[in-house]
Amino acid sequence: MTMTRPAPTPTRLPAATFATDVVRSRPARTALGLLRVVLGWYFLWAFTDKLFGFGFLTPSGAGMLDGGKPAQGFMSHVDGPFSGVFSAVSGRWADYGFMLGLLAIGLALVSGCGLKLAAVGAGTLLTLMYLAEFPLGADAGTYTNPLTDDHWVDALAIAVFWFTRAGDTFGAGRWWGGKVGDSWLR
Repeated sequence: MTMTRPAPTPTRLPAATFATDVVRSRPARTALGLLRVVLGWYFLWAFTDKLFGFGFLTPSGAGMLDGGKPAQGFMSHVDGPFSGVFSAVSGRWADYGFMLGLLAIGLALVSGCGLKLAAVGAGTLLTLMYLAEFPLGADAGTYTNPLTDDHWVDALAIAVFWFTRAGDTFGAGRWWGGKVGDSWLR
């Protein structure tokens, strides 16, 4: 009696939803893809400037590699209802977490991969930054709106990138989606 092996089962890729399934308009997908890359570069530039201290927002010689403290420096100047909280959690670990967050969010946005995690991480980071600069009670002239600012706009835009699969346009999101499906790594 001869034993036969069962035929190998074809490997199935995880199911994935792509940008063309969500946003039918090519100009809309193009605009979302461009906005994602630009916002990703914004995060990567913030990371790079804070790491090296190029003299833009971070003064020359005050980059993290020069001993600068990007998160601690920011948190030590918090003035508002949450200043005590931010002073209490300020430490070198916050610098590393902040810098890792900027880098990871920037890379995810530019590459188009990992937008779900980037949206959650960016939403968390931007919410904390908003609370640190909470406009209510701040001196007049230091804000343009008493409740909302650019942190809200950035967080919502990144959430839109997640929901519309904007990483598929001008990014590796379509390829990545074929590998990981619609999991949290998408």
